[in-house]
Amino acid sequence: MSDIDLGFAEERECAWLTNRYFPSKAGGKPAWLELEKLPNNNELKCEKCQQPKAFLCQVYAPFEDEYNFHRTIYVFVCRSPNCQEMNSANYLSVYRSQLPRKNTFYSIEPPIEEGKPLPEINAAKKLCFVCGCLGPLACGRCRNINYCSANHQRAHWQDHKKICTSKNNSGCENVNVLLPNIIFPEWEIVVEANNPEEECDTKNDDESVEQSRWKEYQELLAAGNTGSLKDVPDSELDKYVTESEGVDDKCFRNFKKEVSRAPEQILRYKRGGHPLWIANVEQTFGQNYRIPDCELCGSMRQFEFQIMPQMLNLLKDDHLDWGVLAVYTCSKSCNLPADKGYVAEYIIKQDIISNENET
Repeated sequence: MSDIDLGFAEERECAWLTNRYFPSKAGGKPAWLELEKLPNNNELKCEKCQQPKAFLCQVYAPFEDEYNFHRTIYVFVCRSPNCQEMNSANYLSVYRSQLPRKNTFYSIEPPIEEGKPLPEINAAKKLCFVCGCLGPLACGRCRNINYCSANHQRAHWQDHKKICTSKNNSGCENVNVLLPNIIFPEWEIVVEANNPEEECDTKNDDESVEQSRWKEYQELLAAGNTGSLKDVPDSELDKYVTESEGVDDKCFRNFKKEVSRAPEQILRYKRGGHPLWIANVEQTFGQNYRIPDCELCGSMRQFEFQIMPQMLNLLKDDHLDWGVLAVYTCSKSCNLPADKGYVAEYIIKQDIISNENET
């Protein structure tokens, strides 16, 4: 049995990434699992700027019990650079949704992924045309298209105004619009079993090379370009040796070693396991950091998966930065209340340099 599962990004026709096929994916619009009780707009607003968060990714991860035959974890992020702080996940949010095998929305038989893809299964309420979240606001002119916020309506107006007042605008909901400042490029996340016995290529690690690389790292540090691994190509990961106070050498070396086994990994999944930290946890978060218990049932939360910095290369957003995003969920994946289709879980963001070295 694999020690851990790794997720890789692959291009796929968007019609195969709808809720009908229970995808794991990054970017695009959420493929909602439960279709009647979606997260409300206030839940998906950034606490700091009060603007809608963007859908980052979702992971389909069923449990082996009657409540969790279908189960998906969703991650959202605020894209404003003013809302992002080192080693703080306040601008991120995570939601868990789950359904039994027999449910209102999906067949008990698995979907057939052959031939022509079938259309997505619609939510019970109108969704925002721009981001795919709840859309309680209708266009004041045509009333044929909905939005989650005035911000998203303004963003879409340049495209929508061309057909808004047209007598034949019933098809406007099918206009294919890409707003890169709101929607990330869409990728399928393909999860594969990791083989821990695979050996990565060894690198020359003699003292003279270490000194050269250390000098290069210090130059990057002085230039303020070491906040994360976003701009460092995968092939360059183990060029940067770190002995500074901001980065724990042992943790970072271990991170580089594990990543070098599969440099294109964007996700690591191990329910009940431990994150692959990029820096020393106590140094990053302090000695008293703890994961809060599940607010519904009181059970401990456990690590489920982490999002790697390699995902940043797919998102085409220079304002986003992280070293590790670690997601923790209820260890029992407890049953949801009757009035909830989605419940909040917990996420930690770790950067490569601690706060005391931030300039």
